[in-house]
Amino acid sequence: MIYNRGVFRKILIANRGEIAVRVMRGCRELGVRTLAVYSEADANARHVRAADEAVLIGPPAPRESYLRGERIIAAARAAGAEAVHPGYGFLSENADFAQAVREAGLTFIGPSPDSIRAMGSKTGARALMQSAGVPVVPGYQPPLSQRERAAIPSSHRDEGIAGEGELKSFEHAASHIGYPVLVKAAGGGGGRGMRVVRDPAELPEALSGAGREAHNAFGDGTVFLEKFLDRARHIEFQILGDSQGNVVHLFERECSIQRRHQKLIEESPAPLLHQHPALRERMAAAAVAAARAVGYHNAGTVEFIVNPDTLDFYFLEMNTRLQVEHPVTEAVTGLDLVHLQLRVAAGERLPFTQAEVTARGHALECRVIAEDPAQGFLPVSGPVLLAREPHGPGLRVDSGFETGDEVSPHYDSLLAKVIAHAPTRAEALARMDAALADYRLLGVATNLEYLRDVLCHPEFHAGSATTSFIQNHLPAWQPAPAPEIALIAAALHDRLSATQQPARAQSSPPADRSPWARADGFRIGQGS
Repeated sequence: MIYNRGVFRKILIANRGEIAVRVMRGCRELGVRTLAVYSEADANARHVRAADEAVLIGPPAPRESYLRGERIIAAARAAGAEAVHPGYGFLSENADFAQAVREAGLTFIGPSPDSIRAMGSKTGARALMQSAGVPVVPGYQPPLSQRERAAIPSSHRDEGIAGEGELKSFEHAASHIGYPVLVKAAGGGGGRGMRVVRDPAELPEALSGAGREAHNAFGDGTVFLEKFLDRARHIEFQILGDSQGNVVHLFERECSIQRRHQKLIEESPAPLLHQHPALRERMAAAAVAAARAVGYHNAGTVEFIVNPDTLDFYFLEMNTRLQVEHPVTEAVTGLDLVHLQLRVAAGERLPFTQAEVTARGHALECRVIAEDPAQGFLPVSGPVLLAREPHGPGLRVDSGFETGDEVSPHYDSLLAKVIAHAPTRAEALARMDAALADYRLLGVATNLEYLRDVLCHPEFHAGSATTSFIQNHLPAWQPAPAPEIALIAAALHDRLSATQQPARAQSSPPADRSPWARADGFRIGQGS
């Protein structure tokens, strides 16, 4: 194994699933040893098998395992890890965790705690972006809390920005902004704590409902209003900074295809910006300005909403972590974002300037999710009876599951991401469709067929889809009846899987991490 000087010897990955596996791959390529953490439900998970070492940190519930920062830090110190990579989700945007990692003498592979705090509240971020000259969506927010205002660097504070204090109430603000409006949670993301309001009579319930959901999900029930754009394009810019103050963008990704405010398909370049390169330049400059406003270093994403009719764009939020869709950027730029994250965290300068960053071809990513389209896309769990990934030129699959693994009801239902890259968008679309057709996943319901129907829709093919695409074109989508042969194959594979256990056991974790060593009622095939 070749060890690169200047980066770390051992890193703890404070996550699970496909992102943990992906970070481990990047570490392995740099000769860095990896330490996995796992809950009792993940004792035989793929990320545990992929790591050099693994440590049990608690019961299945995230609040008792993957969200227990003190246990994760203790595991890192006990195993001699030098740094912690948070992945996405869980503690990745928790400023207190990032601070605790630093105080434990470890390196947090991400931005500073101050940057995370500044962008952690959407209301605080809106105020900061306004003061930095970055356009924000017209909206209304309650006056900033003392903590939110303290997170804004003194050079950007403006006591006049306190959430449009002249507006007396949310109702008055909504009428001033103009319906429809979007009620949004100040903290968190992932589509939770969000309600579209088209009628003034719906506003009180939307405010209380979004507040309750936000409190349950993020521990903060604060909400605010934004003007809702029915025909919008959701475009984000990947940014990267080092501790010496250098900040660059790595071009954009479009993620307008969303269901319930959650992204399904991402691509680069954005079809709209491909037609309007001057708009790309303005948005890229705004993204870099947003990062500089908080002294940002490491990888992050600045998200914008764009009016395709007027070409006006507005800041939405900044994600202070590696995004789910980062492989799209890697495909078009040829850069490895995990490698760059590690090098920046180790104190190295960015190895290139903005002028040296180029993008070639077109890339798309589709999120393969364990959910049942016939039951309103409810998340599903259970054993993966067969996982056979597509292969070929220009294809990449980032997956957290293999044949025989268990999809747990305790965690996010993302199974894998399929990435296709080709010289043109048309070729990338054809390559992606063929890959999804070749993907074999049996045992749990997935959205594979749904993704293919989105890809082949004329509006998506034309590159003109907006954030209302799913609502307008696939509101009541139902899968075609499963061929009987597929059901037979699934049952046959289930019966024959026992004969494959010896081969699988060779790569199983040690006894203390094996489900066979557990005495908690574990049963193969449990779940639906």
